[in-house]
Amino acid sequence: MSAPPPFIRVEWHPRVKSAYPQLVMVIAKFTGINAEKRFDEIGRLEAEAFEEIKGKYTLESLKHDPVVRAYRDFYWRLSIDPTKQRPASEALIRRVLGDGSIWRINKFVNSYNLASAITGVTLGAYDINRIRGSLMVRFAGLGELFQGIGMPSPKPLNGNEIVVSDEEGIVSIYPYRDSERTKITEDTREAILVAYGVPGVPVSLLEEAVKVTDRIARAASAGRLESYFTSKP
Repeated sequence: MSAPPPFIRVEWHPRVKSAYPQLVMVIAKFTGINAEKRFDEIGRLEAEAFEEIKGKYTLESLKHDPVVRAYRDFYWRLSIDPTKQRPASEALIRRVLGDGSIWRINKFVNSYNLASAITGVTLGAYDINRIRGSLMVRFAGLGELFQGIGMPSPKPLNGNEIVVSDEEGIVSIYPYRDSERTKITEDTREAILVAYGVPGVPVSLLEEAVKVTDRIARAASAGRLESYFTSKP
């Protein structure tokens, strides 16, 4: 029996294919999303996970971890200083190692943030009902506007960024900032979770990050994994 078609179409622009042929994303569909701002179950799960993270890393050793190093190296290739704009997964790990906490957003977002801190993989999630048409991985246009989560207004991009876009505009800047337009809210019922790969991060680890998200989300009654697929240039 043939596999069912992916739940969303993903295309890679030829320029991205040529410049970054080793990129890969694992894209998952989660259903039954619960994005309430209640953290009882998540708090219990965090306590266990934080002990695991503190046993795996120190602030000094973190920068030498091969997965952290891979994301940092990719940031440098994009002309982003990773010591000033931390890769999302590294920023989460540093929060755990520092004050023993991560940002409280909502049940589902905190589920995948915790999975990101455990695995070191950068993850982003988007409300399926806010995505228009298929996704395209491409370079941003010079001066193209992007409004990330928490930004008061759109800002122009310099054209060096790799972005994931739909028919209405940018959904995320690969692999570090998500759009205000497609973010997870309390109205979200189905979501796309993207595990962003960079050279040096194996696909198996991206898949593991999706599965860890599923385990945490189920335990927190925040959602469940329906299916996933891998997309490459």
